[in-house]
Amino acid sequence: MSSSRGATPEGPETPVGQPGGGERPSWRGDGAGAIRLALPKGRMQAGVLELLADAGIGVRLAERSYRPFLSWPGFDAKLLKPQNVVEMLQAGSRDVGFAGADWVAELEADLVELLDTGLDPVSVVAAAPRALAAGGALPSGQPLVAASEYVRLAREWIARTSIDATLVRSYGATEAFPPEDADVIVDNTATGATLRRNGLVVVDRLMRSSTRLYANRAALADSAKSGPIRDLAMLLRSVLEARSRVMLDLNVSEEAFERVIGALPCMRKPTVARLHGESAYSVRAAVPRKGLPELLVRLRTLGATDLVVAQPRQIVQ
Repeated sequence: MSSSRGATPEGPETPVGQPGGGERPSWRGDGAGAIRLALPKGRMQAGVLELLADAGIGVRLAERSYRPFLSWPGFDAKLLKPQNVVEMLQAGSRDVGFAGADWVAELEADLVELLDTGLDPVSVVAAAPRALAAGGALPSGQPLVAASEYVRLAREWIARTSIDATLVRSYGATEAFPPEDADVIVDNTATGATLRRNGLVVVDRLMRSSTRLYANRAALADSAKSGPIRDLAMLLRSVLEARSRVMLDLNVSEEAFERVIGALPCMRKPTVARLHGESAYSVRAAVPRKGLPELLVRLRTLGATDLVVAQPRQIVQ
């Protein structure tokens, strides 16, 4: 639920996100003149740090410090709660950072979305006890109490649905309010398991959210900052693209070549080379990971042989 997305883990923090390769990174924070990066604390943190590490950008978290060191020069990082990331980006004290789309919408922040990482996907929903929401709808003409951390989104939802509801602001554990302290809640949920455990059912879906990379508009208009910021987005996008694909190598005879090539869902065109001393070809293509088992079976049926699947680390388009 929403409180867990902004929660801060207890205990000392340890170095994470070491980049690949044999060289030891030069950990640094560049201070004045650096691009100010906001990293999220809480549940979003692990996925973001892993994404940075896979892009070759290591993050070293010093114990009980909110200022991690990056192996990527020119950036100065700070750990903030996701809601505060949005506020600091809007205020301009941070140039670029990771936050949930739900809090950008809630705070009406005028930011530039550079990348949807797809991490930590949730839905912001309205939910009520089963006994109250018979048939999946709230009763009409009955005064209700609604509880939410998303005050603006909840008010908009109440106005849009024309229910007679008084809004109470919650500060975490919103799902615990019904039935004694609220009739309906507006909260985020990933799987719905917490709602079900508390006897709640979804009556409306307000929006979908995920961890995204946002930039301050003025920072993107700064010629000294816009290039590195967009380079960061490009590196992260290359990791996400690689996670969604595999590199497929195969051999195919001249007779089956067109059939196999026609069945390859590659990014552009496959790389093709003639096999030495044979009337056959070696083919390489980056294909979607989704549906890979079915694709391998089909290609083998069409005449492909010696199929080898590998996982790329980054794909830069």
